[in-house]
Amino acid sequence: MSVDQLRHPAPAAFGLYAVTPDLADTADLLQRSEQALLGGARWLQYRNKAATAGLQHAQARALLELCRRHGARFIINDDLALTLDIGADGVHLGREDGDLAAARAALGAGRLLGVSCYTEIERAREAARRGADYIAFGSFFASPTKPDAPRAPLSLVAAAKSKLGLPVCAIGGITLENAPQLLGAGCDLLAVISDLFGREDIRARAAAYTSLFNQRART
Repeated sequence: MSVDQLRHPAPAAFGLYAVTPDLADTADLLQRSEQALLGGARWLQYRNKAATAGLQHAQARALLELCRRHGARFIINDDLALTLDIGADGVHLGREDGDLAAARAALGAGRLLGVSCYTEIERAREAARRGADYIAFGSFFASPTKPDAPRAPLSLVAAAKSKLGLPVCAIGGITLENAPQLLGAGCDLLAVISDLFGREDIRARAAAYTSLFNQRART
C-alpha cells in the first residue's frame, strides 16, 4: 500500500489547536479542556510530560470521550502506542519519537499523523514523503514551554504550503496578539498552551482565537 493510500483522506485542518498543560488532576484537566472546546477549539492534543503511564492512559481515555462529545479531533503527543490503544484520532511526533514511515503504517488510513518540523523545511519535506497529514513549525515567538527553542521565520509557512501542499500548524509562544501574523502568513492551525490554559476564562480566550479564524475565512 502506498503512502498516499495510508494518509488520512483530506483532513479538515483549520482553527485553534488546544494543547493540554501538565496537570495531575484529571477532573481539572477535563474541565479546562471542555472550556477550550466550548470556545471553539476543534483540535485537542494531549501532552503531559509529568504524568505516569497509568495516569496518561486514564487522562487520554477521558479526553477522547470529551472530544467525541464535542465533535473535536483528539491527538496524542509523542506516544503512538497510546494512540492506537485508546483509538485516538492521531499522533503528533517530534524528532526523537520514532520512525515516521512505521508510524504511518501503524496508523493506517483512518488516523492522523502530525510531525514537528521546528525550523527545518527539509524535515517537512521528509515528513510529507513519509505520510504526514500536517506539519508543525515553531517556535515563532518566545515560548514559556520551550524557552530555548530556535525561532522559526514566517517565510517557512508559505514555502511549505507551496512546495508540500500540507496544512501547516504553528506552535510556540502564540498569543492572541501575535496570532494575526501567523494567520496572515497562511497557517492553518495554531497550537496554543499557555495563552489558552493559563487564562482565567479559557472559553472566552478560545472564542477570541476562533473569531480570528472566522474573520480570515470571510475575507
